[in-house]
Amino acid sequence: MNRLRAVFDAPGKQLVAYLTCGDPSADASVELVLAAARAGAGVIELGMPYSDPSADGPAIQRAMTRALAGGAGPRAALDVVRRVRAAGCEVPIVLFGYYNPVFVSGVERFCRDAAAAGADGLLLVDLPVDEAGEILPAVRAAGLELIPLLAPTSPPERMARVAELEAPFVYYVSLTGVTGAAIGIDTDLPDRVAAVRAAVGRPVAVGFGIKTPDDARRVAAFADAVVVGTAIVSAIEGAREPVRAVEELVSALAAAVASTPRG
Repeated sequence: MNRLRAVFDAPGKQLVAYLTCGDPSADASVELVLAAARAGAGVIELGMPYSDPSADGPAIQRAMTRALAGGAGPRAALDVVRRVRAAGCEVPIVLFGYYNPVFVSGVERFCRDAAAAGADGLLLVDLPVDEAGEILPAVRAAGLELIPLLAPTSPPERMARVAELEAPFVYYVSLTGVTGAAIGIDTDLPDRVAAVRAAVGRPVAVGFGIKTPDDARRVAAFADAVVVGTAIVSAIEGAREPVRAVEELVSALAAAVASTPRG
């Protein structure tokens, strides 16, 4: 069974931790992924550096810029995954990024190489489910999972298309905008997440704007998983010891998520 499906079929709620590959270096990324896994992340999203990260806010854009300046790219991300697996880490890894670098690499080749490296899934923020037919056959042939995105603006027909994918989980963007914006938990978000879960029939991971363990605990009360990216990337950016910073933050976030029973 794919590692992602095993995680989301198991009891308990999950922390999904995002890291930008190559920030501050590819070697450091290996250690940071291992640190996040040790600290309790149930899933790692590994961001593939890209020159035009339009869905990302300033913190992740800066991380992408640093990674690109250091020579990282999609192939570096695959190498990081390979090295993480060689170190014995079995936490599921989703390659997170944009469609253009995958297209340029060749969709079938990229998917085969990603699976061979040990990746479990692919999430492309600028490839809507309506156009997933361009990549889905290659994803499935390689044994990967395609993780769909839904947002507050997603109409019922798009949710129906997502349901047809039967993905291990669905990433629900809590707000319109870019990563790093403040989340409005005390709004209709719980009701929206419940509606998405009912429509797609799969676990729902909520991301965008979750920065603190308290945020994570409150979101975990109604979501199946909590995605944290900007806070982790910012911790790396400002740390003298990035591995320790990631371990401490991810440990606190994971404990907050785990403290909420799965409904």
